[in-house]
Amino acid sequence: MDFPRVALSIRQPWANRILVGGKDIENRTWRTSFRGPVLIHAAQAIDPFAGEDAALGMRRGGIVGVMEIVDCVTQSASPWFGGPYGFVLCNPRPLRFAPCRGKLGFFTPAIDFTTLEFLP
Repeated sequence: MDFPRVALSIRQPWANRILVGGKDIENRTWRTSFRGPVLIHAAQAIDPFAGEDAALGMRRGGIVGVMEIVDCVTQSASPWFGGPYGFVLCNPRPLRFAPCRGKLGFFTPAIDFTTLEFLP
């Protein structure tokens, strides 16, 4: 499979919640017109509002999965929506961890894309 060449950095525990917890919205302060598959980069930093314990044992500082962005909304019935903008997500799938540095916004990670593989 060809993996997307673009990633979005998301702090833990939210990257994990997208992959296994049903989180279907990624809240941002900026809108996007991007639609399509994107790699999930788990940021090195933990969301301070979630607390250190919320991210215990979760991988950080690398690619952890792939998801699809299908819309950008300013309101949603999803319990995950907090605005002001929400990237609507679907089809999350975990990948074997690939360490790399993150960046703000969408970015091309410095990884060997041929080594990416889905977890069973």
